[in-house]
Amino acid sequence: MRIITINLNGIRSAARKGFFEWIKNQHADVICVQELKAQDADLQHPSLALEGYHAYFHCAEKKGYSGVGIYSRHEAKQVVRGLGFDAADQEGRYVAIDLGRVWVASLYLPSGTAGDHRQAVKYDFLARYASHLKQLNHEWIISGDWNIAHKNIDLKNWRANQTHSGFLPDERAWMDTLFDEMGFIDAFRLINQEPEQYTWWSNRGRAWEKNVGWRIDYQVITPGLKPTVKSASIYKDQRFSDHAPLVVEYDMIVS
Repeated sequence: MRIITINLNGIRSAARKGFFEWIKNQHADVICVQELKAQDADLQHPSLALEGYHAYFHCAEKKGYSGVGIYSRHEAKQVVRGLGFDAADQEGRYVAIDLGRVWVASLYLPSGTAGDHRQAVKYDFLARYASHLKQLNHEWIISGDWNIAHKNIDLKNWRANQTHSGFLPDERAWMDTLFDEMGFIDAFRLINQEPEQYTWWSNRGRAWEKNVGWRIDYQVITPGLKPTVKSASIYKDQRFSDHAPLVVEYDMIVS
């Protein structure tokens, strides 16, 4: 089972940059996408369709903003859109599908970089989402842009960013709780412990060219799936967005 996740920073923009041509040749079972910046009507356009896949979206109420989706070769047994609170539901930040053997979610956590108000929204989201995670049963793969770099190894300039949203002590502590106390697993780090493995780069200062990045995109899995993780990689040969695709392969067959 091959799962790819990427924040597209606009699905139509990514399409123009060749994302759909690339993804068609990846033989993925599931593709999780975030920051669609599109509405349901826009997503019906043939250029945004994937032959052989079922598509499930959760769009923001505000046009040109946020939005998440999942393309799946396997038809979902159930679909959940939203988490029951405004920041998730009105902003189109969560969709999950039941594939029988496993649930897969596409998640787009808020950023706090716009200021204190949005950071407060982010912290509230984290608190509410932690409560949601504690109630989960079954096996889960939660893919998406979590907008937090967990450890020093996960961003180039960690010393200079300790007071910046995405690497604040309270955000990192939340990730500690997620992995250490709640038992969830960072599938990428299970396979790859190397430094300078990033999934997002600022558009400033030639960050992509210099690989001055952040690893803020994850596939977070429940403990029961730990033995199934076979490979994990970040695709950088082409650039479809300011994020790179994260590709994880699991030794698993869905029903």
